[in-house]
Amino acid sequence: MSQEVWIFAEQSLGNLLSVSLELLGKGLDLSQRLGGKLAAILVGCEVRALASELMDYGCEKVYVAESPKLSLYQGDFYADLLARLISEKKPEIVLWGATTIGRELAPWVAAKIKTGLTAHCTDLYIADIEGKPRLVQVVPGWGGNMSLEIVCNTNPQMATVKPGLMAKPPQKKIKGEIIPIANDLIENVIADKMGQSRAETIELVEEESEDTPLEEAEVVVAGGWGLNSLGGFHLVEQLAQILEGAVAGTRPAYDKGWIPESRMIGQSGKIVSPRLFISLGASGASQFTTGLEKSQIILAVDQNPKAPIFEMADIGIVGNLQTILPLLIKELNQKRL
Repeated sequence: MSQEVWIFAEQSLGNLLSVSLELLGKGLDLSQRLGGKLAAILVGCEVRALASELMDYGCEKVYVAESPKLSLYQGDFYADLLARLISEKKPEIVLWGATTIGRELAPWVAAKIKTGLTAHCTDLYIADIEGKPRLVQVVPGWGGNMSLEIVCNTNPQMATVKPGLMAKPPQKKIKGEIIPIANDLIENVIADKMGQSRAETIELVEEESEDTPLEEAEVVVAGGWGLNSLGGFHLVEQLAQILEGAVAGTRPAYDKGWIPESRMIGQSGKIVSPRLFISLGASGASQFTTGLEKSQIILAVDQNPKAPIFEMADIGIVGNLQTILPLLIKELNQKRL
């Protein structure tokens, strides 16, 4: 077993996803504590140029698997190839972004190589357990404001991390090593899977969003189940418009149909870090607060004075949203005049 920490460097249309760079910062810390090296694995067509960008952020090794047949993500090809590479190189730790692809690929690979996987980690660190350095994987606990620490006794130790949760490290340009994966291995994987695939990727299209991405918004106004008394999100949208902010919500708000999935905050949604986060009618379950705890200022409104959201809020208002929200909107409108 090597002491390498691997990052699955996900890319789309020749561009690295931000989460790939975010994982490098945590990966570097873990590799230093293990006394090993930080490495990344790139898969695609003509992606070698991206290796230098990874090395600009401290990546010491970049394994590159290139083929025209890998230009579009194909789950079974990618999973089989990565499983063979991990089995051969034996890294100590493999980290994945909890993206659409990462959430499918990581468990697929874990099943193939018969190892464990912890999903949606909020923190990762190395601890000495029974005389061995092991990866401790921190996840939110269900049903309360708590964190659970998980240790996997199989190797490699694997975890997924949501985009936006880890800070992108400062640039630290190094002269790393690019290791091309043998074409024979790639072709053998593709040949083995030809005719067996149940699905085929034909085209990749990136949708253009008219709204500001939540991760880039300076102000985020989020609503929870407490908005039910107001009949929906119309006042939340008004407040966000006045503040030139983005609208978001909790899982119950999504389940109710008030927001699209792309606007959901928390463990199963987005991680944000705006200058101002306004929480309206959300009690503050850990699955929700995981997504906003990096906000600079948090303003919370809830009618329950013991709501957990007030424990992390910089400004807390206890009261009925039916009264407070219209008054807040009126006051801000007057300030604009």
